[in-house]
Amino acid sequence: MDIKKGSVLITGASSGFGLATAKRFLSEGIRVIAIARRMERLNELKEEHGDQVLVGTVDVRNKDEVEGFLSKLEEPFSNIDCLINNAGLSLGFGPAQSNSLDDWEQIIDTNIKGLLYCTHAVLPSMIKKDRGQIINIGSIAAYYPYVGGNVYAASKAFVNSFSLNLKSDLTGTGVRVCCVAPGMSKTEFALVRFKGDQSKANALYSGKEYLRPEDVAESVYWCYAAPAHVNINVLEVIPTRQHFSLGFPTVTG
Repeated sequence: MDIKKGSVLITGASSGFGLATAKRFLSEGIRVIAIARRMERLNELKEEHGDQVLVGTVDVRNKDEVEGFLSKLEEPFSNIDCLINNAGLSLGFGPAQSNSLDDWEQIIDTNIKGLLYCTHAVLPSMIKKDRGQIINIGSIAAYYPYVGGNVYAASKAFVNSFSLNLKSDLTGTGVRVCCVAPGMSKTEFALVRFKGDQSKANALYSGKEYLRPEDVAESVYWCYAAPAHVNINVLEVIPTRQHFSLGFPTVTG
């Protein structure tokens, strides 16, 4: 398969893993469809890479927006060879008994439903072509519990389990499925989790080794660029000095 003939759809592409992954694929001459909710960030990517990238404001939590955007794609971007389900978040921090139900619902709507909407939309064409790949961005939180992880960690456990079960369903086809599970990484994730409190976000990383968005993007690209007969089921990626727990209990509030 010539990986440069198709396009790669990346959700949550305006920052963090998504933006770094978009740039990594673009550096290889691969067309990218970058979607997110913040168009100003996407426009910067468009200005830098021109016709090699197609950008769109899409909220993956909205099934109609997802389906409407994808149904209107034209060549050469309509030939989606890879979907990278990156859009995700965590809101609030603390034990389950003190969390907001509204925060939990936003996590579920983004991390689970958004992933399902995008996957369901691209699968038929991949199966018809008998090729393609879905790469889901999970987290080591899916495997190693920590205080305050609750619904976020559970949502990533869903991502891991869905990835493996989807691969089972696609047995006999040329469609690959992979879950990339990063450990502690420095992006806007913590700032969102602590609802804009920069001091709490900074404290999370203080004195710790962490992954950069570019590290995760490289891991994603490695899975994508593997030979077509090779499927990477799950790839855990953590900083060398990190233990398996994310270490959030050191942060108060």
